[in-house]
Amino acid sequence: MDYENMKQKLRARLKPGRYRHSLGVAETALFLARRFHVDEHKAYLAGLLHDCARQYPNEQLPAEAVRRGIVIQPVEKSMPLLLHAYVGAKLIAEEYGVPDKDIAQAVYRHTVGGANMTDLDKIVYFADMIEPGRSYPEVDRLRSMSREAALDDMVLAGLDQSILFVVAKGHLLHPDTVAARNDILFGKLATNGLD
Repeated sequence: MDYENMKQKLRARLKPGRYRHSLGVAETALFLARRFHVDEHKAYLAGLLHDCARQYPNEQLPAEAVRRGIVIQPVEKSMPLLLHAYVGAKLIAEEYGVPDKDIAQAVYRHTVGGANMTDLDKIVYFADMIEPGRSYPEVDRLRSMSREAALDDMVLAGLDQSILFVVAKGHLLHPDTVAARNDILFGKLATNGLD
């Protein structure tokens, strides 16, 4: 399936705002892939398809996850919306003909991150935070970082922003977000000879 057919399918299944967001993430991921010398095709596709499972209402996501053999952890039980990333990672092969494991992993990790994120994972995670349709107090600073900061520095800033947002809302903090942040920090410490 080519890009245009995927876009048509997404447009038919997603709400208009979610579809525009998906296009914005795809273009932003492409920009970041060029900047950081990551496979542009994979970045664009992962960005385009990252929210494909948002076609399901939140209350239906647990059943879709179970149907695909996805284990639902306590945090996802309390916030079923998080399951859209995991369901989407399966859906890209099922409905969009994209069996690529790198793209699936980037889709899987785009919401909460995880330990040992690849550059593609980081790009899609960050593109989702800064695409042109996003509007929140720190987005301009993060967009500025996307043009000048190192990849790990900007993703670390994005993780920090996400953690602050989740804590301010009084929600559970996902262990994978903490693992992603700690992993990048450990990497920076090792690079600086402080481990």
